[in-house]
Amino acid sequence: MPTSSTSAASAIFAANRARGSVTFDVQLVDGKTRRRQLHESGSLRVRFPSPEDGGLSAMFVNTAGGAAGGDRFDIDIAAGEGTSLTVTTAAAEKIYRSHGPSAEINIAMKAAANAHLAWLPQETILFDQARAERRIDIDLDASASLVLCEIVIFGRAAMGEKMLSGKFIDRWRLRRGGKLVFAETVRLDGDLGEKLKQPAIANGGLAIGTALIVPGDEALVERIRGAAESFGGEVGISCWNGFAMARFCAQDAAKLRLDMMTVLGRSGAALPRLWLN
Repeated sequence: MPTSSTSAASAIFAANRARGSVTFDVQLVDGKTRRRQLHESGSLRVRFPSPEDGGLSAMFVNTAGGAAGGDRFDIDIAAGEGTSLTVTTAAAEKIYRSHGPSAEINIAMKAAANAHLAWLPQETILFDQARAERRIDIDLDASASLVLCEIVIFGRAAMGEKMLSGKFIDRWRLRRGGKLVFAETVRLDGDLGEKLKQPAIANGGLAIGTALIVPGDEALVERIRGAAESFGGEVGISCWNGFAMARFCAQDAAKLRLDMMTVLGRSGAALPRLWLN
């Protein structure tokens, strides 16, 4: 039975956890994508840089400076009919160590008919003993298009840091025209340092990534494979169910980032300005 001091410590811990949520949608106004409704709470903010010719860019800022055990962040985005929206982050998201609960990140995105949605955040960096659970749910109209990428770094190699243990659960679900076309859950737990050495996981790599492109076909796959000689890490690309997916693995974040930029460029995606700085 917990003591009063334990209960008090738990209450203090819970009260000091970061909470953040952002919900917004965009619509066409005179042929241009513009923000419609926006709700922000807690430590999560979204900013919209200078308006573009037709599309709109959004940039997330986590004023908490990262995520630690027990923190929770929720994002809900809706792209209206015919809109074009690109979403990125102001900096890499850092997940710090936790001796208890996981940090939770929940992302829901919806794109209506003929809308284009690009989810292109900067890297997620996991520190040693970090515990993180992320959920990404995407609902696309049959005529909508999507470019989504995520890069995960297991420790900052340039700082001499390694992720030896921790937990990372990443759940993705993609629906297109109301039909579930892709479902995947990655679970890494325990001795991550040893698991990442295994050929079937990361083959000793410290950075992994995924790019999801809708629609995607064999022509796109071949166009991306045409850049194979320039890749600094391992890159695999395939297509099925009307979309293409590229998998990345590299010894360091810089090489994987360059590979990701090459793949996104060959897919026709316009990279956010922050990626080019």
